[in-house]
Amino acid sequence: MKIKKIKKIVKDIFIKNNLSSSDAEISSKAIINAELVGAYGHGLSRLKMYCDRIQKKIINPKPKIKIKKISPSISHIDAKNSIGFVAADIAIKTAIKNAKKTGIGMVAVKNSGHYGLSGYYAEQAVKKNLIAMIYTNAPPAIAPHGALKSLFGTNPICFASPTGSKIPFILDTSISMINRGKIRVAAKNNKKIPKGVALDIFGKPTIDAKKALAGVQLPIAGFRGSGLAWMVDILSGVLTGGNHAGRVKDPFDDFSGPQNIGHLFITFKANLFQKNYNQRIKDNIKTIKKLPKIKGIKEIMYPGENKFNRYRKNLKKEISIPENIRKDLITLISN
Repeated sequence: MKIKKIKKIVKDIFIKNNLSSSDAEISSKAIINAELVGAYGHGLSRLKMYCDRIQKKIINPKPKIKIKKISPSISHIDAKNSIGFVAADIAIKTAIKNAKKTGIGMVAVKNSGHYGLSGYYAEQAVKKNLIAMIYTNAPPAIAPHGALKSLFGTNPICFASPTGSKIPFILDTSISMINRGKIRVAAKNNKKIPKGVALDIFGKPTIDAKKALAGVQLPIAGFRGSGLAWMVDILSGVLTGGNHAGRVKDPFDDFSGPQNIGHLFITFKANLFQKNYNQRIKDNIKTIKKLPKIKGIKEIMYPGENKFNRYRKNLKKEISIPENIRKDLITLISN
């Protein structure tokens, strides 16, 4: 299906679910962006979930979002259980504005929901020649090191920097071996997941996606990954006023109340300390790309290059929609 057409369908579905036209536009753009960069677990596969939560009055489609200015650099947002895309859009724009005025911007968000890809918001900051660090927590999926029960989310860490070229450096990674969205997509399509990424409810390794969702995902780098997940839980949950310590509700399975996810956005001018930052980062990347390569590697890529290339390639193609998601779209359009 053509990109423009599917984006309009998604926007119209959000409007039917009582989002304003502007909020529906923000939300549909974020979802289509996820499809274009190949992050399908954050794209159309989640549309029905958002609509289900709006219809059950767990997501507020008409929130009166409050922005509290703590200082010229720092703001605190109460998202009032809005859809996460809208809360995050306001937050990154506020962080950018603060950084442009003072050199640094920090924005904490509480009472939000799942907002898609952190890198999508970080890219907005990079385009303004800002460095960005973004954190958000998520529903329980990973057990703290030494524990028998999952508690931390896959809690992504995002760092972004200008590069002096059109392709930004964007490291946007969950602290799990693979993100939960990929496992959900595999479960929906009855596909296996890779070995070594999850355990079932009995603590045994599994390649069954449904058993993995019921069990525990494994963090990157063992106890170090668990520590990073804990760090994100503190920064985006404890610090912001959002839920933390395993209290973020699963958006697909738990309709007992809002998620109250917390986000933290930090932006600052790239040239705060060195006026020739862009030249220095170019030199940094050039030096690394010139290193000898192992067999089978044509080019050393920096984080964000592959995603940019996928986006540019997919812009020229139609979006492929799996049959199960096509059925969801038909249902959402007709309701």
